Amino acid sequence: MTHVEIRHAMDPVSARQLDTAGLREAFHMGDLFRSGEIRLVYTHYDRMIVGGAVPAGEPLVLDEVKPTGTASILDRREMGVVNVGATGTVSAGGESWEMGRGDVLYLPMGAGPVTFAGEGRFYILSAPAHTAHPARLVKLEDAKKVKLGSPETANERTINQFIHPEVMQSCQLVVGYTQFHGGSVWNTMPAHVHDRRMEAYLYFDLAEEARVFHFMGEPSETRHLVMKNEEAVVSPPWSIHCGCGTGSYTFVWAMAGDNVDYRDVEMVAMEDLR
Repeated sequence: MTHVEIRHAMDPVSARQLDTAGLREAFHMGDLFRSGEIRLVYTHYDRMIVGGAVPAGEPLVLDEVKPTGTASILDRREMGVVNVGATGTVSAGGESWEMGRGDVLYLPMGAGPVTFAGEGRFYILSAPAHTAHPARLVKLEDAKKVKLGSPETANERTINQFIHPEVMQSCQLVVGYTQFHGGSVWNTMPAHVHDRRMEAYLYFDLAEEARVFHFMGEPSETRHLVMKNEEAVVSPPWSIHCGCGTGSYTFVWAMAGDNVDYRDVEMVAMEDLR
């Protein structure tokens, strides 16, 4: 079973008027990982698709997704899959890949239907593509690692880059995840925006009672969303995207847009945040 929800894009002036319920309806993505289902959110931010697949004993096949306007989802798209659960298998284009927890798989345009099986909890990301690059399974040890922050500022972390120009080729999809070290809880602060690319976050590895306060909005009009384990949020190009947790967590970041330059950002000075 595949469930698809559509999220239309919103301008910053309209977003300023929203209350908490309105913000969550527009940007928060919960309940992506339902046993025995594929659940997708088709966003109008660079046409990014965000979703989850949980086989739960029976294989699940992702094929036609009506909002894409094609017979099969990868006819004119590429896909990244992050396994945030136990070991599972993903098959497409006549190949199969066994994915452990934390592994990231890239599937190219034209790979055909995608089958999810095993005990995995598969986080799905897809963006339009213009050519086919080779499929590739990237394990944590093969990711490019960037260490940032310090314990003194509660943001000591490792950025793991998987679908990234310094690791492999893609059309526009860039995917990785950030892990925090010993007591650090702040991500992406000082904040930034990148008007040429949207971004989506998935927060996971949270304890049941833990929460992440995800900050968004224009630098002069910040808002926040309270996130639980395995919940995602879409970040428009005009919005900051940073967060602080009540305990340790990991988050997957994914971008689509005009380029694949991870460093193409506009920094926001602390004195400009409101």
